[in-house]
Amino acid sequence: MVERAALSDKRYPIKGMNVWTPYGWKIMRFVDTYIRRELDATGHDEVCFPLLIPETEFKKEKDHIKGFDSEVYWVTHAGLNELDVRLVVRPTSETAMYPMFALWVRSHQDLPLKTYQIVNTFRYETKQTRPFIRVREIHFFESHTCHDSEEDAQRQIEEDLEILRRIMKELCLPYFLLRRTEWDKFPGAHYTVGIDTVMPNYRTLQLGSVHHYRTNFSVPYDITYEDENGEHKHVHQTTYGMSERLLGALISVHGDDDGLVLPPAVAPFQVVIVPILSKKNAEVVTAAAERLRDELTAGGIRVKLDDRDDRPGSKFYDWEIKGVPLRLELGGRDIENNVVTFARRDTSEKGTIGLESLVPGVRLILDTIMHDMEAKAWEFQNSSVRHIESADEIPKEDTAEQRVYSFGWCGCDECGHAFEDAHDIKILGTPYIPEEFEGKCIICGKPTKTKAYAARTM
Repeated sequence: MVERAALSDKRYPIKGMNVWTPYGWKIMRFVDTYIRRELDATGHDEVCFPLLIPETEFKKEKDHIKGFDSEVYWVTHAGLNELDVRLVVRPTSETAMYPMFALWVRSHQDLPLKTYQIVNTFRYETKQTRPFIRVREIHFFESHTCHDSEEDAQRQIEEDLEILRRIMKELCLPYFLLRRTEWDKFPGAHYTVGIDTVMPNYRTLQLGSVHHYRTNFSVPYDITYEDENGEHKHVHQTTYGMSERLLGALISVHGDDDGLVLPPAVAPFQVVIVPILSKKNAEVVTAAAERLRDELTAGGIRVKLDDRDDRPGSKFYDWEIKGVPLRLELGGRDIENNVVTFARRDTSEKGTIGLESLVPGVRLILDTIMHDMEAKAWEFQNSSVRHIESADEIPKEDTAEQRVYSFGWCGCDECGHAFEDAHDIKILGTPYIPEEFEGKCIICGKPTKTKAYAARTM
């Protein structure tokens, strides 16, 4: 589907570093637009930090370096000269940003410091690479903030999750918010909230994460501020990141056997117009189709007039693959009846729109598509969860019967590792927003009020 819709070209001669082709890049840019809109509206400032990080800075936080050391690319030479200090090609930006934050933050009046950037990060992925899901050069959004207290940093986490809600509504994507286990949290974090969606094969895909650091990074990087009493204190920090996996989720969650199904908010073309021509009316229909295009464009709708010399059926096929939300067909009979025929990509529903109400009619259908796509995706995600009382209820093989599983867990690492090792399945974490539960740990049988979620992952 990625290749047929011309989203990406994986033939670049470095495995896992793919070329963004125009159609895929347009979709990603719309996603970035919504990210920027939400971050700018909440007082974040966009920055752009260098790609290379000195090894001396990278190694300051021991848990962080331990978590990333096997994944990073190293620059060891400049021309023929060996470098005195090796350089890391950015896997994530904590160690690039925080030496600068130590210079920027001096007083409590400098806080909160709220920054973000949209850049490429690089990690040596050793598993099978897949476009948008598992790559070695990653299109990545990350926000980094500094606060005068743990409580203010926690308020930032809550704001991040509200930003997430608004972005995911534009993408019509459902998600779980799960507090990761201690062994699966981000290296150096106090805690991590994972953002997971369920794929059509019931495996989960992590789209991003939110991290509360406390002072775990500000201490080694000496990021301090002077409070109102003249006392110097270390800042509390958070980060929030999502990647091009958002596009991978869009393709998988919404797509069908005919190709992409794109939410109108991120579709490069929200509407495609296909003229239905005959020898008798070609000029009249073409001129009318051009007027439709101009009217929709003036109404703020992204529209493509497909005037190629090709059969209508072939054009339908091409635009179905590309997932254009709404197709408008205009022929001689439509003109006579003062209507245009429409076909929705998400449901194949067909009907007509009166030409006198073209723009509001199209907008209404696009809004309905957004609503219906979101509802359908959430319904699938919610129905994918199966609560179990015994681990014996999990199929031993990765079959169509697999689901996302919820169960009681005492919270101890020993039981968690025993569960994962025995069933080749990952504990995604516990609900960030607590869910009422009373039961027994699925491993040791002790009473617990904690519910955990587990799944096989992409």
